[in-house]
Order: sequence, then structure tokens, then C-alpha cells
Amino acid sequence: MADRKPESLHSSIGLLGISAGALLLAVHFYSLPRAAPLIPSTALGVLLLVLSSLLAYAGIWRSLRNASVLLSLCLTISVFWCGYGVVFILEGQGVLQETGDFCNAVVPGLVTFTLALLIIAVVGFLCREVILAMIASAVSLASAHEVAMYYSPAFGSSAVACNYMVVCLAGGYFALGRILYFLTKEKVALPGTDLAKKKSHEQIQPSNGSVNPFAVTGLILNMLSASVFGCRLLGVTGKLFIGQVPWLWAAGIYQIGICILSYRAMDVLMATFFGFTSILKLAGGYCLLYPTWQPEEPSFPTPFLVVFAILFAVLALFLTLKSPVDGLYLLVYVAYCIALACRPKGFFEGGPQGVDVAIFVASALMTLIHLYNVKASAKIPTGKGAVKALLARSSFLKLREGPDLHAPYLGYSKYADAEVLGYACSVLASFAITMTGDPQAPLATVVIPWVVVAGGILKLLGGSVAFARGKTLESSAFILYAVMWIIWGLTRYAGLYGTTRSFHAAVGIIAFMLFNGFIVFCTLFLSIAWFFYSLTFFLITVSFLLDAIHALPAGYDIAATLIFGLVSFYCFLSALLNSIFEGSFLPMGRPIVQLSGVGGGMTKCLHLPARKASSVKRIADILKNGGTCGIPTDTVYVLVAACNRPDAVEKAHQSKRQAQDRPMSLWISSLKQLEPAKHLFSALLWDFMEAAWPSPISLVVPRGEWVDFLGMKDSAKYVGTPQSVAIRIPDCSVTTHLIDLVSGQNTLIQQHQTRPCPSAA
Repeated sequence: MADRKPESLHSSIGLLGISAGALLLAVHFYSLPRAAPLIPSTALGVLLLVLSSLLAYAGIWRSLRNASVLLSLCLTISVFWCGYGVVFILEGQGVLQETGDFCNAVVPGLVTFTLALLIIAVVGFLCREVILAMIASAVSLASAHEVAMYYSPAFGSSAVACNYMVVCLAGGYFALGRILYFLTKEKVALPGTDLAKKKSHEQIQPSNGSVNPFAVTGLILNMLSASVFGCRLLGVTGKLFIGQVPWLWAAGIYQIGICILSYRAMDVLMATFFGFTSILKLAGGYCLLYPTWQPEEPSFPTPFLVVFAILFAVLALFLTLKSPVDGLYLLVYVAYCIALACRPKGFFEGGPQGVDVAIFVASALMTLIHLYNVKASAKIPTGKGAVKALLARSSFLKLREGPDLHAPYLGYSKYADAEVLGYACSVLASFAITMTGDPQAPLATVVIPWVVVAGGILKLLGGSVAFARGKTLESSAFILYAVMWIIWGLTRYAGLYGTTRSFHAAVGIIAFMLFNGFIVFCTLFLSIAWFFYSLTFFLITVSFLLDAIHALPAGYDIAATLIFGLVSFYCFLSALLNSIFEGSFLPMGRPIVQLSGVGGGMTKCLHLPARKASSVKRIADILKNGGTCGIPTDTVYVLVAACNRPDAVEKAHQSKRQAQDRPMSLWISSLKQLEPAKHLFSALLWDFMEAAWPSPISLVVPRGEWVDFLGMKDSAKYVGTPQSVAIRIPDCSVTTHLIDLVSGQNTLIQQHQTRPCPSAA
């Protein structure tokens, strides 16, 4: 009951938010034939933005417990009303003044969400989520009626309002029914809202990378951005202009959020893909916004788009190992980048817009497949097992699997590693600035989105995730480089200092160079690849400095960016290969300078929740293989090692400098382990041990022949003192169970005490 109540009430919040938004839109469309609508456009837009935030919160919170249709419904309508609300605000502020502007602005979004919500409705009906399917189908029908209303006078706004009233009533009924169900302690349940029967059928999905419930929303966002340009090609809309920017930027911002949530779902490859597509969406919005202050259309840097196509192709190859269908889907984006590279005006030309139509269709099919496979027990085949079975026969390539796949280096992290995206963004940002552009019109070349979004925002994301995973140096470098890309990208390519180079900019760049110098020094103790990665970025900062003081030699900046881009591409491939396959096909290299006690980040320190039985089993396996572990006990946290592994005992002895002053002690799980040596103890001591244990009491016993009965061999010299040994049975069932798993009641666990810690290790 306690676990179900919060989850269901959050579901009710999402449904109430949908009902409230539907009521607002119903009132708006009922009053649309009047001269003055009841709700002004600006006010309606602001209210829709507030409700979209509420729905995003409800959907994300729901995803932490259950990958249901409600998650996709809440996030999809959240994106819909976010873009829709901004369009209403633009209309209310007089930005959409010409005849047909509002129609051209809203139709791409309405077309997308008509199909997307229809897909959610179909899957909802198939999976017996009837109420949610009714809401999705009603919103889909309302969007379809609204599109028809703009192109045919035979369709009035009343039909749209009626559909939204159905959404309002259905959502409100179900949400209020759930709230009433819990407020009355399950005594009163409206028909169709009793969760007791449904609860046993809901499956909580594990976050192991096999299921990514957020991929559905990410694919719908791909449909949204493709619809903006595809509708123009097909003649559905009359032009590309500022009114369609809200859809593109809403899709881009939400896509970054989906990227973060995909890391939360431990899906590195799809998270990287969604990061890539967010760049394209924000760049598309920038291109539509540019003609508002300049009459001509912007041009695209060809080298960047070619490199982007290569990155998409590499990612598609690796994603094929996980799901061949997903890998084929990514090839559409390879074609998209090539089409953009072949057309100097990019998004405004027919070639890329034709690929946008293909992206829309492919994304719709992938949305159906992913949503159905997340919810239904019978799956649509995507070829996941085919490549895995093929690689299982190979002795050279072995997929990295198991619980350690996303284990952080230090501590505990809820996110997968984002280094792949961080290195890829370095590649994109470096090749983007190879296009110098016109100093008199720096904005005419589309560079700012690639540098600021790829090199800045997404790199900040990678640095934040790296910090959460215990990679302090890597995160510091990513964050520093992200700040540098953002500042320099806006300064140089937004024309903030024009053709006159600024002394203040030079001083700021020198400060960044000093920070980067410290990072270069630290990477000597990390790896060879990271040393060259940070060193070549130093060359980038030198080119920035020379440009700021107007002393940049011809070709130096191009050479520096190419070198840094190639090093970043190597790191990208290395991180990608090492995250998919076991072994080290493209090694990052060992530390150039090796210090005692500094491992250079080559080994991982696992963090295992102490409350899970599987964690105890894994700790036992680590100890059996000669490892050392910190575990909680009935007194303090301790560092333990198996006494039948002298190498592990020596490692534990040397890992703490206080081992001489506070000798290591012996722990056993039962007094029966000492029975073979019972004759070596006095009767009084034996009776005292039977009475005192298990407890926090350690008995200091003179060292004698009884130690040899325990099979310690070479480990004995590290335990206790030459005269005595401390021994006890801990009063902790988890600890004694761990001893039994490791020793089989024949040997012992050895430990030395540490100070109490705030969390389990």
C-alpha cells in the first residue's frame, strides 16, 4: 500500500494536468468564432507552458517506477503543449501578423502529434490501458480536426472543442477516481479505477540498458523536427519562418532531457544518438530564426556535416550490435547529414527536406515498435539476439555484459558513462570552427549551434555525468572545455567583438590556458590518450589567443583544430569500443608518470548496496578472487580479505598505515569452526566464548597451534601481533553469511577496523 500510493497519486497529477489543459483548449475553441476569445492567446500560451512542465514532472517521476504508456503520454503531450503554448504567445504578441502565419506555424506540430498520439492510443488499447488510450485518441482526433479546420471551412472549431471535452472528462474521472480510492483507504473505487487488480500485471523494468522507456519520446521528437521541414516540401505549409521555431527548439530542449534520462536508463548508445539529434534540432531553429534580422538564408560548413555523417555511421554500426533495426534507423540520419552537406542552404533546400520526410516515416515506425515492446509481453522482433548469437561464436569479439557494465570508478552513480558523447562533441566543435566565415557577417555561416550546443551544452552534460561517476579530472576538463567553447563560439561567431580584437578577450583566454595547463599536467598521471587530448586543446586555445591579438598565422587555426579533432575522434572510438566489447582494442594508454598509490583510473571501485543479497554474493566472489572490500558490520565499517588468500591479506595490511598500531583481527561465523582446535583452549575460555559470542566483543587470545588448524598458512604473519591474535564472531547476520560464502566454514575472514563511514561500500 505504501509503495503504491505515491506512484498512483503522481499518475493522478499527470492526468489532472492533461484534463486542465484540455479544458483550457476546449474553452478556447468554443469561443474561437467570437470576435474576442474568452482566453487571450498570450495567457493561454503561458498556461499551456505551466501545464507542460507539470506533465514533464509527472512523466519523469512515473518512469522511475514503471515504464508504462502513461510515461509516453505525459511526455508527449508535455512537448506538444510546450511548442503549442509558445506559438500562442507569438500570436498574442503580434509576431504572426500575416494571413496564414498561425496555420503555417501550428500545422507541423499538429500533424506530428496526431500520428504520435494515435500510435500511443493503439498500443494502449492493445495493452488494455483503456482510459489512457481514450485520452490519447481524443487528443489525436482533436489535432486532426484542427488541421482540417485550417484547410476546410466545413470543419468548425466545435469538433475540436468536443474532443478536448472528452479528454477533460475521461482524464478527470480517472484521476479523481484514483485519488478517492486512496483517500478512502481502498473502500470506494469508481468503475475502472481500482488498481488492486492491475498492480499485479504491471512490470517494473530494470535499469540495465535492455529497456529504455524514454526512447519512445525521443523518437516522437525526431518526428516533430522532421515534420517542420517535410510539411514545407509536401506543400502542407507555405513557408519556413519564425513561427515554426518553437517546435524545433522545444524538440531540441526536450531531446537533451531525453538524452540525460537515457543515461539514467543505462542506454549509452541511444543517449548519444539523442544528443546528436538535439544538435540538429537546435540548429534548424537557429536557421529559421536567422532571416528575421538578415534577409538572406544562412550557409552551412561542409566539413562539419561530413564529420557528423561519419559519427552517425559509426554509432549506427555499434547500435546494430544491440538492435539491427535501430542501427538501420540511424542510417537515415547519415543520409540526412550528407544531404545537408551537399546543399549550401541546408534545411531550406529540397534534398534535405526529402530526407526529413523519410525520417518522419521511419521515426513513426520505430515509435510503434519501441512503445509496444516496452509494454507488451509479446515483442515485435528487432533482431536483438541475432548479432549477439553471431558474436558468441567469435573468440576475438566478446560483448561486454553483466552487472559491472556501467559500474562507476568511485562511489555510486545512477547514470551510465557519457564520455562517448563528450569526445564526439569535441570532434564536432573542432571541425565546425574550420569554417572561418565572413568577419562582416559572422552569423551568415551556421557555426554557433554546432559550437555552443555540441561543444558547450552537451559537453557540460558529459562533464556532469563524469563527475557523478567519480571521474574528477575528466569532468573538470569537459566542463572547462565546454565553457571555453561557449564563450569563444559566441564571441567570435556572433560578432561580439567584431573585427577589432579585444585585449580583455586575450586576458580571459590566457586564464583558460593556465587552467588547461594544470589539466595537461594532471593527465600525465591518467593516460596517454588524455594527455594528448588536453595538450592538443592547448593548441586550440593558442589559436584563440593569437586571433584575439590579431596575430594568427594563416592556416594555424585550421591545423590546430584538425589535430584536436582527430585526437578526439580516436578517444571517441576508444570509449565506444571499450564500452561495447571486452578487452582493449583501442587503448587509452597507461599513465605517462606512474606514482605509488595512483592507479591512473585503470581499475574500478565497485559500490554495492548492502541491503541486496546479490551484493553479498558479489562481494564474496571478489574476496574469493583475492580482492579486498569495505563492508558494514554491527560496530564499524571494516576492510576485509579472505585469509586463505595471502596476497589479499597482504594488500589489506599495506593499504592502511595504522595496521602496525591497530593489528588485523580474525572473524569467524560460528564457534564450530574452532572445534577442531578446542583442546588447545582452556575450558574457561571456551565457555566464555560460547556465552559472549556473537557480539561486538573481540577476545585477544595468545598465538598458538590453534592458528594452524584454520589453514591460514602465509597469511598468519599479517594478523594480530607476534604474541596474540584478536578473534570474534560479529553480531551481524549479513557479515556472518558473507564469511560462510567465502570460507565454506573452513577458513576465516580477516579484517582491520576503520572509522565509521556514512554509507555502505
